[in-house]
Amino acid sequence: MSDTSQISRLYWRVQTGRNRSLTGLFIVVAAFLILYAWLFPGLLSVTGFSKFSQNWVPMALVTMAQVLLMLTGGISLSIGPMVSLGAVIAATMSGGFGGAFTGLLAVLAAGGAVGAITGGIVAYARLPAIIVTLALSFIIGGVALLIMPRPGGFVPDWLSETLAGNWPVAFLLLALLVVGWKLYLATPLGLSLYAAGENPTGAFRSGVPVERVQIAAFTLSGALTALAGFFVAAQIGSGDPLIGTPFTLNSIAAAVLGGVGFLGGTGTMRGALCGSLLLSVIINVMFFLGFPPVAQYVAQGLIIVGAVAIPQLVAPLTRKRP
Repeated sequence: MSDTSQISRLYWRVQTGRNRSLTGLFIVVAAFLILYAWLFPGLLSVTGFSKFSQNWVPMALVTMAQVLLMLTGGISLSIGPMVSLGAVIAATMSGGFGGAFTGLLAVLAAGGAVGAITGGIVAYARLPAIIVTLALSFIIGGVALLIMPRPGGFVPDWLSETLAGNWPVAFLLLALLVVGWKLYLATPLGLSLYAAGENPTGAFRSGVPVERVQIAAFTLSGALTALAGFFVAAQIGSGDPLIGTPFTLNSIAAAVLGGVGFLGGTGTMRGALCGSLLLSVIINVMFFLGFPPVAQYVAQGLIIVGAVAIPQLVAPLTRKRP
């Protein structure tokens, strides 16, 4: 039997036990979307949907980036600084049509390179991802400040209009990334992702290249995070070396809210994206209801605690008695 067949069988064995019920989450998201549409009827128009999706897409991208690492048993505290680095690189190198393409390539290359280096350290030095990414968060943040000590730079108007205009281009690009995620899960590295996170030792004995799986996950995570910074720069038309700060907490909150476990191998990308959507809608609803900005941070903290604690409290009640 080939290694790919063994990995595929191991993947599907893990799949049978990893999915949590997402019905409740879908119902809550639908309820908040209805409330948001009632508070802001313009959401139902093409322009309103486009504006909302543009605000959601960076959150969705960093959530996808965080999920990639959490599925392998890690977690990243460098998401925010990486978003800032992507934003300042985009604002520095995106002048003109050719410059925008060069800026995008530079952003993806920087994110992927940082992710690959981080993954290599975690995989081969056997260091906890949370410690490595905490240290790198200071380094990445410092590099962003060196590139752009204060908000500035320039993103062409046509690029801002394309990604943050009146048409849901950002949503369509996110849909393409979701399709790409499905295709990635069909590759040997994708098939091995859940197995390497749930039981690294067992996966290694079954022929799973755990180190390569981790490095690939970190590389893709870094590229997605930097891409979120590119979107943010397009939205505001410039760069800011500190603009990514809230995304670290938000990415963790959205992933946990979507049912992704901290110990690896548990959760789905669709659940995490749904969690990021709920978080975005909650923030907008709180804004329209007149809550102060500080209440958003309190809500995010309560969401994380509740998302982690409630399943643990409910599990003994739903467990069947022998």
